[in-house]
Amino acid sequence: MIKGIKGVKDLLPEETPRWRFIEETARRWADRYGFHEIRIPIFEVTTLFARSIGASTDIVEKEMYTFQDRDGTSLTLRPEGTAGTVRAYIEHNRGAVPVPQKYFYFGPMFRHERPQAGRLRQFHQFGVESFGMADPRSDIEVIALLWRLLSDVGLQGLTLEINNLGYPADRDSYRPQLVTYLKQHESHLCSNCQRRIEMNPLRILDCKVPECRALTEQAPRLADSLSEAPRAYSAAVLRGLDLIRIPYSLNHRLVRGLDYYNLTTFEVTAMNLGAQNAVGAGGRYDGLVETLSGPPTPAVGFAVGLERIAMLLADSAIRTSAAKAVVYIAAFGEQGSLAGLSALEDLRVCGISAVSDFRSSTLKAHLRQADRLGCSFTLIIGDDEVTKGTGILRNMVTKSQYDLPLAALPTAIQPLLTIS
Repeated sequence: MIKGIKGVKDLLPEETPRWRFIEETARRWADRYGFHEIRIPIFEVTTLFARSIGASTDIVEKEMYTFQDRDGTSLTLRPEGTAGTVRAYIEHNRGAVPVPQKYFYFGPMFRHERPQAGRLRQFHQFGVESFGMADPRSDIEVIALLWRLLSDVGLQGLTLEINNLGYPADRDSYRPQLVTYLKQHESHLCSNCQRRIEMNPLRILDCKVPECRALTEQAPRLADSLSEAPRAYSAAVLRGLDLIRIPYSLNHRLVRGLDYYNLTTFEVTAMNLGAQNAVGAGGRYDGLVETLSGPPTPAVGFAVGLERIAMLLADSAIRTSAAKAVVYIAAFGEQGSLAGLSALEDLRVCGISAVSDFRSSTLKAHLRQADRLGCSFTLIIGDDEVTKGTGILRNMVTKSQYDLPLAALPTAIQPLLTIS
């Protein structure tokens, strides 16, 4: 038997209502905030991710699924959605459109990492990207969208953490101070952080290893190296969050794993996810469009992991649309089977959900399947009913029965489809 790949999960029909609820909620909030859907390719040229995410990040160094096309071009399955969205923004000259460009997307992402709770090799994200506005209110807007979405689906114990990474010049002045401190304590760092000292020292601040966290608690802080402009920007973002009553906490360790962030970076965590407790995260990335050969363009966005939301979502939180009456067609006998096939199509074309089990050949077997499928009504059509030109509609809850003309079935059945 061929089995699925480790770290890649099937979503069975019993699970998809949970996912559909999350996706519908995300679409609703994105629409309220004026974001429009974009659909980007699942794979891109590898250079796109190396240049945007950063060649020294864990994602590019160890986690990407990269392969060669037949012409020798190096291609990569997308590990995140921002780079592809930026590429599309540049390629289609969306900056020339005289209105804000605000996009959202859904879809699978791919990273080769050790599968664990909430972390898969194929995982799914909902993300938003907002281009063209170098204003703290744009940061506040995407943070608010993230917070409202996660609150609306009913996640408990949400915490918004926020930090200010300043501009590249601020980090350039800060980095030598941090490296000097880290080298003095290098022997006490984990092997991964020892490797990061020269390549990506800020990522050490975000390490989850307890010894590394304790050691870096006394490290110089980036906030002390920020110039006046990013300090003022951060203050404006925090004032805005206060104004719209979104609670937050400052986290000087929050640097994120992608190189393209500047100024605002944020993360929303939830209870019951262990050490990897982030549900959604993002930040401002004003230099990324220019890095990928586009015009200077301010931008900000976030992504949320759908698997993580689904793990935390209580069954009672799933709000479905009003229950629909589903009609089961119990068709049997030579003439009844043909009439049942016609009835199925007539009801479906008129917008009524109708199902049957073509393996069942007796009324008893059909009624058993109608119960198993949770159908509200059963329409009984045997050879005798075809001869009479009528079907028998049975309410599976009240057991009431009605004779209906097969020639005018959709019209006759509609007034009776009330779920008790």
